[in-house]
Amino acid sequence: MANSLSISNVEAGYGSVRVLHDVTINVGGGETVVLLGSNGNGKSTLIKCITGLVEPDSGEIIFETDGEKINLIGKSPEDIVDLGIAMVPEGRRLFPALTVEENLTLGAYRPAARAKLDENLEFVYGAFPRLLERRNQLAGSMSGGEQQMVAIARSMMSDPKILLVDEPSVGLAPILVSQTIAKIKELQEQRNLTILMAEQNFNQAIKIADRGYIIVHGQIEFEGADAAALENNEMIKQYYLGA
Repeated sequence: MANSLSISNVEAGYGSVRVLHDVTINVGGGETVVLLGSNGNGKSTLIKCITGLVEPDSGEIIFETDGEKINLIGKSPEDIVDLGIAMVPEGRRLFPALTVEENLTLGAYRPAARAKLDENLEFVYGAFPRLLERRNQLAGSMSGGEQQMVAIARSMMSDPKILLVDEPSVGLAPILVSQTIAKIKELQEQRNLTILMAEQNFNQAIKIADRGYIIVHGQIEFEGADAAALENNEMIKQYYLGA
Protein backbone atom coordinates (compact mmCIF):
# COMPACT_ATOMS: atom_id res chain seq x y z
CA MET A 1 0.00 0.00 0.00
CA ALA A 2 1.22 3.52 -0.77
CA ASN A 3 2.97 5.41 1.99
CA SER A 4 1.89 8.96 2.81
CA LEU A 5 2.54 11.86 5.17
CA SER A 6 -0.06 14.18 6.64
CA ILE A 7 1.28 17.20 8.52
CA SER A 8 -1.40 19.16 10.35
CA ASN A 9 -1.20 22.51 12.20
CA VAL A 10 2.45 22.10 13.18
CA GLU A 11 4.02 24.81 15.32
CA ALA A 12 7.72 24.52 16.09
CA GLY A 13 10.88 26.47 16.79
CA TYR A 14 14.05 26.67 18.82
CA GLY A 15 13.69 27.86 22.39
CA SER A 16 11.62 31.03 22.40
CA VAL A 17 12.00 31.53 18.65
CA ARG A 18 8.95 30.25 16.75
CA VAL A 19 9.85 29.14 13.21
CA LEU A 20 6.79 27.22 11.95
CA HIS A 21 3.30 28.65 12.26
CA ASP A 22 0.31 26.33 11.82
CA VAL A 23 1.89 24.42 8.94
CA THR A 24 -0.33 21.91 7.14
CA ILE A 25 0.82 19.93 4.11
CA ASN A 26 0.07 16.50 2.67
CA VAL A 27 2.29 14.15 0.69
CA GLY A 28 0.31 11.41 -1.00
CA GLY A 29 1.61 7.93 -1.68
CA GLY A 30 3.99 7.86 -4.64
CA GLU A 31 3.99 11.65 -5.01
CA THR A 32 6.94 13.99 -5.30
CA VAL A 33 5.96 17.13 -3.43
CA VAL A 34 8.25 20.17 -3.27
CA LEU A 35 8.40 22.67 -0.43
CA LEU A 36 9.62 25.93 -1.96
CA GLY A 37 11.04 28.87 -0.07
CA SER A 38 14.18 30.94 0.32
CA ASN A 39 16.66 30.43 3.16
CA GLY A 40 15.38 31.02 6.67
CA ASN A 41 11.70 30.38 5.99
CA GLY A 42 11.38 27.06 7.83
CA LYS A 43 11.89 24.36 5.20
CA SER A 44 14.65 22.52 7.05
CA THR A 45 12.87 22.90 10.39
CA LEU A 46 9.83 21.12 8.98
CA ILE A 47 12.03 18.30 7.66
CA LYS A 48 13.62 18.02 11.12
CA CYS A 49 10.18 17.84 12.72
CA ILE A 50 9.26 14.89 10.50
CA THR A 51 12.50 13.07 11.33
CA GLY A 52 12.27 13.66 15.08
CA LEU A 53 15.27 16.01 15.27
CA VAL A 54 12.97 18.83 16.36
CA GLU A 55 9.86 18.17 18.43
CA PRO A 56 6.90 20.38 17.44
CA ASP A 57 5.15 22.42 20.09
CA SER A 58 1.79 21.36 18.67
CA GLY A 59 0.16 19.66 15.71
CA GLU A 60 0.31 16.18 14.19
CA ILE A 61 2.61 14.39 11.78
CA ILE A 62 0.93 11.20 10.59
CA PHE A 63 2.74 8.53 8.60
CA GLU A 64 0.34 6.10 6.94
CA THR A 65 1.75 2.78 5.79
CA ASP A 66 0.09 -0.58 5.14
CA GLY A 67 -3.21 0.84 6.36
CA GLU A 68 -1.77 1.92 9.72
CA LYS A 69 -1.62 5.55 10.84
CA ILE A 70 1.36 6.42 13.04
CA ASN A 71 1.87 9.77 14.77
CA LEU A 72 5.58 10.56 14.49
CA ILE A 73 5.60 13.28 17.13
CA GLY A 74 7.42 12.07 20.22
CA LYS A 75 9.21 9.27 18.40
CA SER A 76 13.01 9.19 18.29
CA PRO A 77 14.90 9.69 15.01
CA GLU A 78 15.98 6.06 15.22
CA ASP A 79 12.38 4.87 15.49
CA ILE A 80 11.36 7.06 12.55
CA VAL A 81 14.15 5.67 10.37
CA ASP A 82 13.09 2.18 11.40
CA LEU A 83 9.55 2.92 10.17
CA GLY A 84 10.97 3.57 6.70
CA ILE A 85 11.52 7.34 6.55
CA ALA A 86 14.94 8.46 5.34
CA MET A 87 16.49 11.90 4.94
CA VAL A 88 19.09 13.34 2.58
CA PRO A 89 20.32 16.20 4.80
CA GLU A 90 21.30 19.65 3.63
CA GLY A 91 25.07 19.82 3.23
CA ARG A 92 25.40 16.03 2.78
CA ARG A 93 26.68 15.36 6.36
CA LEU A 94 28.96 12.48 5.39
CA PHE A 95 31.69 10.90 7.49
CA PRO A 96 34.69 12.35 5.63
CA ALA A 97 37.30 10.00 7.10
CA LEU A 98 35.32 6.90 6.06
CA THR A 99 35.23 5.40 2.60
CA VAL A 100 32.31 5.66 0.23
CA GLU A 101 31.26 2.10 0.99
CA GLU A 102 31.58 2.59 4.73
CA ASN A 103 29.31 5.65 4.50
CA LEU A 104 26.81 3.66 2.47
CA THR A 105 26.85 0.74 4.88
CA LEU A 106 26.05 3.09 7.76
CA GLY A 107 22.85 3.97 5.91
CA ALA A 108 21.58 0.42 6.39
CA TYR A 109 20.67 1.11 10.01
CA ARG A 110 17.16 -0.29 10.24
CA PRO A 111 16.89 -4.08 10.76
CA ALA A 112 14.95 -4.56 7.53
CA ALA A 113 17.71 -2.75 5.64
CA ARG A 114 20.50 -4.74 7.30
CA ALA A 115 18.81 -7.90 6.09
CA LYS A 116 18.98 -6.55 2.52
CA LEU A 117 22.36 -4.84 2.73
CA ASP A 118 23.99 -6.63 -0.21
CA GLU A 119 20.89 -6.22 -2.37
CA ASN A 120 20.60 -2.51 -1.62
CA LEU A 121 24.32 -1.96 -2.11
CA GLU A 122 24.03 -3.54 -5.54
CA PHE A 123 21.08 -1.28 -6.31
CA VAL A 124 22.82 1.97 -5.34
CA TYR A 125 25.98 1.04 -7.19
CA GLY A 126 23.82 0.39 -10.24
CA ALA A 127 22.15 3.78 -9.80
CA PHE A 128 25.47 5.55 -9.15
CA PRO A 129 28.23 3.75 -11.11
CA ARG A 130 30.75 6.43 -10.10
CA LEU A 131 30.40 5.33 -6.49
CA LEU A 132 31.23 1.74 -7.41
CA GLU A 133 34.41 2.99 -9.07
CA ARG A 134 35.30 4.95 -5.95
CA ARG A 135 33.97 2.65 -3.26
CA ASN A 136 37.30 2.69 -1.39
CA GLN A 137 37.89 6.45 -1.67
CA LEU A 138 37.52 8.61 1.43
CA ALA A 139 34.27 10.53 1.21
CA GLY A 140 35.93 13.76 2.33
CA SER A 141 38.23 13.74 -0.70
CA MET A 142 35.38 13.71 -3.23
CA SER A 143 33.88 16.63 -5.13
CA GLY A 144 30.64 18.24 -3.97
CA GLY A 145 28.63 16.50 -6.67
CA GLU A 146 30.11 13.12 -5.79
CA GLN A 147 29.43 13.69 -2.11
CA GLN A 148 25.81 14.46 -2.92
CA MET A 149 25.64 11.13 -4.76
CA VAL A 150 26.92 9.40 -1.62
CA ALA A 151 24.35 11.21 0.54
CA ILE A 152 21.46 10.18 -1.69
CA ALA A 153 22.75 6.63 -2.05
CA ARG A 154 23.23 6.36 1.73
CA SER A 155 19.58 7.28 2.26
CA MET A 156 18.54 4.59 -0.22
CA MET A 157 20.53 2.01 1.76
CA SER A 158 17.86 2.22 4.48
CA ASP A 159 15.33 0.84 1.95
CA PRO A 160 12.99 3.78 2.60
CA LYS A 161 9.28 4.11 1.99
CA ILE A 162 9.42 7.90 2.22
CA LEU A 163 12.42 10.01 1.24
CA LEU A 164 12.93 13.52 2.62
CA VAL A 165 15.40 15.59 0.61
CA ASP A 166 16.64 18.84 2.12
CA GLU A 167 18.08 21.42 -0.31
CA PRO A 168 19.84 19.06 -2.76
CA SER A 169 21.04 21.99 -4.91
CA VAL A 170 23.08 23.71 -2.18
CA GLY A 171 26.74 24.15 -3.13
CA LEU A 172 26.45 22.48 -6.53
CA ALA A 173 27.16 23.85 -10.01
CA PRO A 174 24.03 24.22 -12.18
CA ILE A 175 24.79 21.16 -14.32
CA LEU A 176 25.23 19.04 -11.19
CA VAL A 177 21.98 20.36 -9.74
CA SER A 178 20.16 19.25 -12.89
CA GLN A 179 21.76 15.80 -12.73
CA THR A 180 20.97 15.42 -9.04
CA ILE A 181 17.31 16.34 -9.48
CA ALA A 182 17.00 13.95 -12.43
CA LYS A 183 18.52 11.15 -10.33
CA ILE A 184 16.02 11.77 -7.51
CA LYS A 185 13.20 11.40 -10.03
CA GLU A 186 14.75 8.22 -11.40
CA LEU A 187 14.99 6.70 -7.92
CA GLN A 188 11.39 7.67 -7.17
CA GLU A 189 10.19 5.82 -10.25
CA GLN A 190 12.36 2.77 -9.68
CA ARG A 191 11.32 2.31 -6.04
CA ASN A 192 7.85 3.94 -6.11
CA LEU A 193 9.02 6.29 -3.37
CA THR A 194 7.01 9.02 -1.74
CA ILE A 195 9.21 12.15 -1.72
CA LEU A 196 9.09 15.49 0.08
CA MET A 197 11.83 17.77 -1.21
CA ALA A 198 12.66 21.13 0.36
CA GLU A 199 14.27 23.35 -2.26
CA GLN A 200 14.80 26.99 -3.20
CA ASN A 201 15.77 26.33 -6.82
CA PHE A 202 12.33 26.53 -8.41
CA ASN A 203 13.45 25.92 -11.98
CA GLN A 204 14.98 22.57 -11.06
CA ALA A 205 12.38 21.48 -8.49
CA ILE A 206 9.48 21.99 -10.88
CA LYS A 207 10.97 19.41 -13.26
CA ILE A 208 10.02 16.55 -10.96
CA ALA A 209 7.22 17.98 -8.80
CA ASP A 210 3.73 16.52 -8.84
CA ARG A 211 2.58 19.27 -6.47
CA GLY A 212 4.12 21.85 -4.23
CA TYR A 213 3.83 24.40 -1.47
CA ILE A 214 5.40 27.81 -0.92
CA ILE A 215 6.51 28.58 2.63
CA VAL A 216 7.17 32.18 3.70
CA HIS A 217 8.25 33.13 7.24
CA GLY A 218 7.19 29.72 8.53
CA GLN A 219 3.70 29.78 7.02
CA ILE A 220 2.30 28.00 3.98
CA GLU A 221 1.32 30.82 1.64
CA PHE A 222 0.36 28.77 -1.41
CA GLU A 223 -0.52 25.18 -2.33
CA GLY A 224 -0.31 24.18 -5.97
CA ALA A 225 -2.67 21.43 -7.12
CA ASP A 226 -0.10 20.46 -9.74
CA ALA A 227 3.18 21.64 -11.22
CA ALA A 228 1.41 23.96 -13.67
CA ALA A 229 -0.38 25.73 -10.81
CA LEU A 230 2.97 26.41 -9.18
CA GLU A 231 4.54 27.67 -12.38
CA ASN A 232 1.68 30.07 -13.03
CA ASN A 233 1.48 31.42 -9.48
CA GLU A 234 2.20 35.14 -9.04
CA MET A 235 4.43 34.53 -6.00
CA ILE A 236 6.57 32.18 -8.07
CA LYS A 237 6.81 34.70 -10.88
CA GLN A 238 7.84 37.43 -8.45
CA TYR A 239 10.35 35.56 -6.31
CA TYR A 240 11.76 32.94 -8.66
CA LEU A 241 11.19 34.01 -12.25
CA GLY A 242 11.78 37.74 -11.94
CA ALA A 243 8.42 38.61 -13.51
